[in-house]
Amino acid sequence: MAITLVNPNGLPEVDVYRQVSIATGSKLVFIAGQVAWDVDGVTVGEGDLATQVEQCYLNINTALAGAGGSFDDVAKLTVYVVDWAPDKMPLLFEGITRAAAKLGVTPVPPATLLGVAALDVPEHLVEIEATAVLA
Repeated sequence: MAITLVNPNGLPEVDVYRQVSIATGSKLVFIAGQVAWDVDGVTVGEGDLATQVEQCYLNINTALAGAGGSFDDVAKLTVYVVDWAPDKMPLLFEGITRAAAKLGVTPVPPATLLGVAALDVPEHLVEIEATAVLA
């Protein structure tokens, strides 16, 4: 695996992600923002943030598989949530937890969470982009 995730001394430990991602591979993979579409382009989990987060993570894994990798190769995530408010955090975590269970991983790469006014399709509540490094 080309990614080592750490929480350096002097930075707070956060349960859901690590502060630093150390990449030692040679192939960078940039995944376009993934939304809650199934293989046919149909929105999954309309109105359900947790289900949409789960689908985004599964789509990222599918994209990485197409590049010869897996979610374990993710170095950084950027999460865009429509009308973000802190009370949505449990739903975000629920979706991540369900995706992690399906993928058999502990997805804790560094992440940035941004609240946005809207996404490309009104039914989409979240979009997640990823950067990965493959050996």
